[in-house]
Order: sequence, then C-alpha cells, then structure tokens
Amino acid sequence: MPALVLAVLSYLLGSLVMGVLYSRARGTDIRERDLPGGSGTYRQYGLQAALLVAAGDILKGVAAALLARAIAPDASWVAALFVVLGHCYPVFFGLRGGGGIAPLGGALLVLAPLTLLGTLATALAVIPLYRALLQRRIKLNAVPVATVVAVPVGLMLSTRYGGLLDLLAGGGAMALRALHLLAASRRA
Repeated sequence: MPALVLAVLSYLLGSLVMGVLYSRARGTDIRERDLPGGSGTYRQYGLQAALLVAAGDILKGVAAALLARAIAPDASWVAALFVVLGHCYPVFFGLRGGGGIAPLGGALLVLAPLTLLGTLATALAVIPLYRALLQRRIKLNAVPVATVVAVPVGLMLSTRYGGLLDLLAGGGAMALRALHLLAASRRA
C-alpha cells in the first residue's frame, strides 16, 4: 500500500509542469511552440525563466524521492518512474508535458547522487566534443548523442553506487516520451 500512495503522490507532483505553469502565468501556453522544460522555456522566455522552470522541475523530483525515503524506502524506483511519468503525461495539462530530464535528475540527486554526477559529467564532456567534431556532418542534436554515451556510464555507475532501478524506471519513462515525440514530429 505505501508504494501505491507513493506512485500517486509522485505522479501528481510530476504533473505540476513548471514550464506550463510559467507560460500560463504569462498568458500563453508554451506547448503551442515548444516543450515545457528548461530548454523550451529558455528558447521562448530566456535564461532567467529557464532557470526558474528547471529548478522547479528538479525540486519536484527531489520531493518525490524524499517521499519515497519517508513512506516506501524499498520502492524508490516507484517515485522516479511516476514523477517522470507525471511530467511527461501530466493529468493537469491534458497528458501533454515535457521530456522528464529535470524531474529524473532531481530524484537521482537524492536517491543516487554519485550515479547522477558521473552520468552528467559524461554527458557534459561529450556535448562540446560532438558539437566541435561531428555535429555538422551528422546533423543530429547533441543531447541524444550525449545520452547514448552517458546512459551506459550511468548504468555502470549505478551498479556500484546505487540507483539502478531508479535510473531504469525514470529513463524508461523518458524513452517512452521520446518515442511519442518522434512519432508526432514525423506525422506533422
């Protein structure tokens, strides 16, 4: 029963998509032009708004992880999964949300900080190298390329420092959302 309560609370937390809330406070809906995460908010409203939105989305992942520790410590992966699912498919916003990176990062910050740090460090090292050496030829955004390299590193780190189930659960939800976004972009 605690895992079910954790799933519902984490999903509801995730459904508070900060980019949508921010854009609606400004009288628009960011989803008409972009995804409602930190990147989309940066493109639409600038750095200050993006930092605010990203911090809010990270904090809801942190809150879900802290809930997991309090009510279902053996089921922390439930918090990671459902906070990301809520962000990607928010009940409050017609199941149209963001990609889930920030809430998963927030959850991992609490549940597996060393795994998160190593994964982020790898991605941040790959992005400028890829942009400098390959992006013009391959013509693919740097983030998916960095993800392909960083996720296996994160999986290896998680076997030593913890967070394997958390990373797999949240990452699986993000992969599902990415497939839905790809399919939608091909139909458009």
